[in-house]
Amino acid sequence: QVQLVESGGGLVQPGGSLRLSCAASGSIFEIKAMGWYRQAPGKRRELVAGITSGGRTNYADSVKGRFTISRDNAKNPAYLQMNSLKPEETDVYYCNVEMVSGHDYWGQGIQVTVSS
Repeated sequence: QVQLVESGGGLVQPGGSLRLSCAASGSIFEIKAMGWYRQAPGKRRELVAGITSGGRTNYADSVKGRFTISRDNAKNPAYLQMNSLKPEETDVYYCNVEMVSGHDYWGQGIQVTVSS
């Protein structure tokens, strides 16, 4: 079992930056990959960025060059640095971990609002 706690969300002006953090506890040594997703009301959850235990990253096309996912150490925590934010990126952002077993876990979600 893994528990995830997200932090760092809030209100930012268009063009501004935020850094989200995802702290994991529990069986963190069984984590294979971590990722950030976002979901707007009425829309399906989409992958924003992911990072494997080996450090390989992948990004949604819409955020490449503006968002960076990283980890503080081998497993935990994970950060999502978001620059040049746009109003349409106002969403609830979720941290996800994929375990070696194939199970995955979700954080409770954190609101990011981009508005002037």
